[in-house]
Amino acid sequence: MVRILFTNQVVCTVVRNLNQSANLKPPRVRFAPSPTGYLHLGGLRTALYNYLFSKSCKGAFILRIEDTDQTRKVEGSVDALVKDLKWAGIEYDEGPKKNGKYGPYIQSERLDIYRDHIDKLLKNGSAYKCFCTERRLNILRRDALKTQRIPKYDNRCRSLTDEEIKEKMKSGVPYCVRFKLTSDCQAYEDLIFGGIAYDVSLNEGDPVLMKSDGFPTYHFANVVDDHLMAVTHVLRGVEWQISTTKHLLIYRAFGWTPPQFGHLPLIVNADGTKLSKRQSDVKVEDYKDKGIFPLALVNYITLSGGGFDHVPGAGVRLKTMEELAEEFKIDKVSSHPSRLNADLLEECNRLEIKRRLQDSALSQQLITQLQKLINEKYPQKEKQISEEHITSVLNWSTARVSRIEDLVSIKYGFLWVLPSTTKNIDKDLLNKLVGHLEQLNSFEQSSVKECLRSFASSSDVKFPDLMKMLRSVLSGLNEGPSVAEMMDLLGKNQSLQRIKAVIR
Repeated sequence: MVRILFTNQVVCTVVRNLNQSANLKPPRVRFAPSPTGYLHLGGLRTALYNYLFSKSCKGAFILRIEDTDQTRKVEGSVDALVKDLKWAGIEYDEGPKKNGKYGPYIQSERLDIYRDHIDKLLKNGSAYKCFCTERRLNILRRDALKTQRIPKYDNRCRSLTDEEIKEKMKSGVPYCVRFKLTSDCQAYEDLIFGGIAYDVSLNEGDPVLMKSDGFPTYHFANVVDDHLMAVTHVLRGVEWQISTTKHLLIYRAFGWTPPQFGHLPLIVNADGTKLSKRQSDVKVEDYKDKGIFPLALVNYITLSGGGFDHVPGAGVRLKTMEELAEEFKIDKVSSHPSRLNADLLEECNRLEIKRRLQDSALSQQLITQLQKLINEKYPQKEKQISEEHITSVLNWSTARVSRIEDLVSIKYGFLWVLPSTTKNIDKDLLNKLVGHLEQLNSFEQSSVKECLRSFASSSDVKFPDLMKMLRSVLSGLNEGPSVAEMMDLLGKNQSLQRIKAVIR
């Protein structure tokens, strides 16, 4: 593949200007996953960038299910995929279970359409029937590897006569339909990578368009569907970049104008290594289960892959889906691999918690969510989970935790339930302390800390020893937030109750 250096087009600006000055339709883009399992991070990124591009240009976003490989289809995966997209805030305009004049949007329901278009290519001489057996194809591959050649089909059935084809058809010999590749270096302007040129015939034999089981291959169905669904821009993973020149030849065989293509780079770890299923950094469901909010994950993806003007020194700013769509620019998407930074994800999630707390409806959802987590974590214990207390803790936590689930960990369990045991307690000393604390009008961190220091000094007790004793009484922990901070969070009544409970 040869990369030609062209100037990247500021596509959305061009589209907007054209739409304003002529009767041209807005852009139409699609996300076309295979129902082979879970939605992974790369798939979500592809869906998201298509969605943002369509919305930024007032266009349409289509969901198409490419299930032509029935052997890999996983039952229930389409519903799960739609559910994950909706969770992420990505709503499609046309697709399964949604009206649209270009349907059906599931490829297995479009077989008659593919058969009609295969006939067109057979009639205009761009395709032919291939009767080669799988055994013969395996022999070709094996021989090519032995001689260190590129394994590819030798186009044998291209030269079959009409009589030979009729005879094989009459005998019931199974066949597929292949496309006639030409030795032609196709070039196109990739919206992200710039100019691309590649002669596919140098490395591939004639590709299969229609399999012997009557189902089309990805390459054929993809082209037919994009054309018939009036797709204007194709944004997909970079792994399909090398296939695009093949698709352009199929467009030319039909006499169709192809859409514009843009290929999104790989998503990799911060050190450049491939994402790993074992590390649970692939499935969208894993992020959801680990307490990551949808808007945090969406911002995480965009911050790693570009598509927006970068303001040096501006720091991380969490953007709503509307803001992301408004600010998205396809020519700003990076052609370099998208490196994920786990710390950035935590920061995005922390900012999302903070954002939700500023919205009354979303704040109530957080309170309900945390109440549920506390009840699940401590089912048999008496708990302090009033809305007022939880709201106070949530506001305090935005500078300390990045996930709501962290607040029910051992470290923060003292916020909700009484500590199990206390050791080395000086009851007389604590009894005197209660009297001092009860006289405090302001029970905030600074005033509590000043009171404790004053008490330690007047009681002839070392301040660190007093803090250690109080930490044990209040939380049962050896470390955590400062004692004054804990007392501020627990509030005056709860703090005094806990101290009194151990001196009775």
